[in-house]
Amino acid sequence: MSKRESIARYGLIINKLRRGPASFDEIDFFLQNQGEIDGYNYSISQRTFQRDINDIYHIHKIEIKFDYANRVYYIAFEEDDQLGQRMLEAFDTFNALNSTERISQYIHFENRRPQGTENFNGLLHAIRNRLVIEFTYYKFWDEKVSTRTIEPYALKEFRNRWYVVGRDLKDNNIKSFGLDRLSDLNITKKRFKPSGFNVNEYYRHCFGIIAPNAETPSEVILSFIPFQGRYIKSMPLHESQQILIDNKKELRIKLKVFITEDFLMEILSHGERVKVIEPKSLADEIRSIHEEAVERYG
Repeated sequence: MSKRESIARYGLIINKLRRGPASFDEIDFFLQNQGEIDGYNYSISQRTFQRDINDIYHIHKIEIKFDYANRVYYIAFEEDDQLGQRMLEAFDTFNALNSTERISQYIHFENRRPQGTENFNGLLHAIRNRLVIEFTYYKFWDEKVSTRTIEPYALKEFRNRWYVVGRDLKDNNIKSFGLDRLSDLNITKKRFKPSGFNVNEYYRHCFGIIAPNAETPSEVILSFIPFQGRYIKSMPLHESQQILIDNKKELRIKLKVFITEDFLMEILSHGERVKVIEPKSLADEIRSIHEEAVERYG
């Protein structure tokens, strides 16, 4: 069997188990039926299936376990397990891109700069082993290049971009650095003491990547027109989002967040489809920005 057929079989096994637990006989029956459709022989033995389970884990980090009580196989992650969900999403993409040779005919990729993921493994190694790192870094807004030395604590994703979060040893402050602006990574042999840093708690009230060090979060109330409200309900702005009003006139929500540049940009991106109800200071700031925009257009 070719490598492509094996990859396709892995995908079928995962897709079958994503629908719910299944016995080996049910999985094999599913593979046989799909093989008739695709023109391949996907039928496997128990021994081959166990090898497939190992391959799926080592390639995609998707763990398949056996429930001895019910004699069924299942994918081992909880519904709220973000890592497990991302692994399945990554597998879907990987499997689709490997399903055909001339993908440029069918898929249009976004033209963007590399995300800096070539440093992912090295950064994770440094974080796990508490190793100080050094790298060259440049900022978008001033194009200055600097050398940074930090204690790396975590990796964070925001808007399809990755950041390393850690303590900058120059001023002892917690900062985030975009991987796409980081180069010449050097993982030193210098270890740092456990920091007690909790990335989830640190960003609990944050929208985006900016986390004020000495501020308290604000209660923000926003009113969206119904059309935009449907989107906000399906894709909440923040984990603290609570629905206050949901009718034919508006969707009104409450958030508890830091009011940062990232959050301001998010509100502005909704244009006339959102109105800030509280706090008044935020409403005034958004109004001022819109007024300046109107003046620029004459």
